[in-house]
Amino acid sequence: LTPSQVETVENLQIAGLIFEDDLIRVYPQKSIASHYVGFVDLDRKGLSGIEMQYDRRLMTSQNLYLAMDVRIQDILFDELIKAKEEFRAKAASGVVMNVNNGEILAMASIPSFDANLQSEALPEQRFNMVTGGSYELGSVMKIFTNAAAFEHNLINMEDVYTVNEPIKYGRFSIKDHDKYGDQMTVKEIFSKSSNIGTVKIADKLGIYNQKEFLSKFGFLKKVEAEFPGLGRTIFPKNWREINLFTISYGHGIASTPLHLAVATSAITNGGYLYKPSFLKLEKNPEQPKKLIKDETVNKMRQMMRIVVEEGTGKYANIEGYEVGGKTGTADRAEYGSYNEGQTLASFVGVFPISEPKYLVYVVFDRPN
Repeated sequence: LTPSQVETVENLQIAGLIFEDDLIRVYPQKSIASHYVGFVDLDRKGLSGIEMQYDRRLMTSQNLYLAMDVRIQDILFDELIKAKEEFRAKAASGVVMNVNNGEILAMASIPSFDANLQSEALPEQRFNMVTGGSYELGSVMKIFTNAAAFEHNLINMEDVYTVNEPIKYGRFSIKDHDKYGDQMTVKEIFSKSSNIGTVKIADKLGIYNQKEFLSKFGFLKKVEAEFPGLGRTIFPKNWREINLFTISYGHGIASTPLHLAVATSAITNGGYLYKPSFLKLEKNPEQPKKLIKDETVNKMRQMMRIVVEEGTGKYANIEGYEVGGKTGTADRAEYGSYNEGQTLASFVGVFPISEPKYLVYVVFDRPN
């Protein structure tokens, strides 16, 4: 009740009417930050997001300072909604991350809901694609195939591979979406996103090296983050040659978009896998163990820049930002096979790629 309503009732002078003070949680950002902040029930118990993760601290009236920059959060949310409508996607999600300390500056999942009216939200509105959904992410995973091959000194950027014939494996046939001619260099295979060329690189890499590299970058376990409802990676128990091939271009392994963001940050920031933080860090965390050589980092930065300058990511070539990145398109797994007409499309961008500071990763489910 407002103070004037209380006064009106008091003036009625009706015996037995009493007033009770209570507190409710109000979310001024409404639907913009619902998946990040979360929501509470009528007793102010946290049921999702930061509200749930730090319920005890919030119950005792401790302040929490989020890593979120509300301006970036607002922009990310608006752009995802615009693009979801433009491309008639079923859902969209995105995350913005500081690559040098792991702070999550923005995170959004569309469809969203008004946290003030959470009881009216549908399950698909409450679901957080970034942290809770495990997906085959497609060609963005080629970042790790190439990085692993560079790390083991198996390839150079100018090495040439023949890519004119699909690769047959039993009843499977691995092919490219476009015809690229007979031969391509490693940097062309990456920038144009050739599956055939990537499989040939993976063949040199081998099962053990692939699995060990993905494990090192956190892909074979849950992301280490203080946030509820984190999705698991799904990968083959028996890692065979066909898995080596398909995983090299992002099929046959499913992970959360947060996994991809954290691991790509580590590839580009110098090889340091920071734990993602949804709370503002008072000081920069201790630098983790270095996972890859500077030479590998520099080659991957160059390769990701070429993707944006000359390859499949040209729309991200924004003057003044020096973006490097990788596109990904994965056919959706349905009823035991892949539906080529239904895809998950994504782009991971890091900038400025010569001295990375920020990562942006956006994912669209079944765009047209």
